Amino acid sequence: MPPEVTSEASASASIPTIDLRPWLSGDPAARAQAAEQVDAALSRAGFLLVTGHGITSETREAVREAARTFFALPVELKQRYAVTVGGRGWLAKGAEANGYAEGTETPPDLKESWTAASDQPIGDPEIDAFWFQPNRWPEEVPQLQAVVEDYVGRMRALADELLRLLAVALGQREDFFVRHTTRSTYGFNINWYPGVSVVGEPEPGQYRIGPHTDFGTVTLLDRQQGKGGLQVYIDPADGGEGWVDAPFDPEALTVNIGDLMARWTGDRWRSGRHRVLAPSPQAPEEDLMSLVYFYECDPHTQVASLPAPVGRTHYEPVDSSAYLKAKLDAITVPQA
Repeated sequence: MPPEVTSEASASASIPTIDLRPWLSGDPAARAQAAEQVDAALSRAGFLLVTGHGITSETREAVREAARTFFALPVELKQRYAVTVGGRGWLAKGAEANGYAEGTETPPDLKESWTAASDQPIGDPEIDAFWFQPNRWPEEVPQLQAVVEDYVGRMRALADELLRLLAVALGQREDFFVRHTTRSTYGFNINWYPGVSVVGEPEPGQYRIGPHTDFGTVTLLDRQQGKGGLQVYIDPADGGEGWVDAPFDPEALTVNIGDLMARWTGDRWRSGRHRVLAPSPQAPEEDLMSLVYFYECDPHTQVASLPAPVGRTHYEPVDSSAYLKAKLDAITVPQA
């Protein structure tokens, strides 16, 4: 396994915390300053922390509490809801290997997930069959549906506001991105990272989530701090230190951009490379849970690079649905 550089303080310099309240205030000077901060942060690491987002700790913990009830069920009960990557339900340990998305061969990720996603069909059978499947909910944990739907609704509103901020940070109109999110193919994962008594001793090169970049536009993460936690990659070519522990603030949400957003900006902004470490020998029974909201654009959105001087690299336009589906297929571990 690569050497671990774990200075959270060094990461904080590259991954700042931005208070959204000045942006939301409507004051032109405050909004301009927030946009400048966002542009600088995403140009360096593709990550930032946001406070002032209005999502209470009670809202977040309600999701965790319900999810823990589900994950504590016997495997044979959870198996009723088993799905593969891109489905709605339970992803068992061994279902994903995220490192394959970037071509890094790793053993399967050491986690379980409950997944939900866009479920309101648009009337196109081909699109609806995959991107707008109905969500499933465990009858053993009836409270899970209400708390997840509440959380996802709040995340979607916040994600659109962040996309307005990102558009202004690029010198574009506020609706530059949100005009492509009226029928967003968003996804939501509750990732459970239990200790070794549940997942077993890690194999060489095995992670809770292998090194990768996210695939779409913007990800909103509510995480818990731990020894086997989130690390981000700050490129040494840009003066970074390689892998560093992500800065943590219990009140903040971690925001990172994905591959499609990086392509849209012509690589002005980095698709934030990251991983989640395996359980640490210093805390082998550490138990963490992350709430991960992946916000994507509408099906078949054509993502074309902004020209110079905003963009720095030109990419040929890509179909967002085709790009995302290929990445989901890449991380799917074939089941015997």
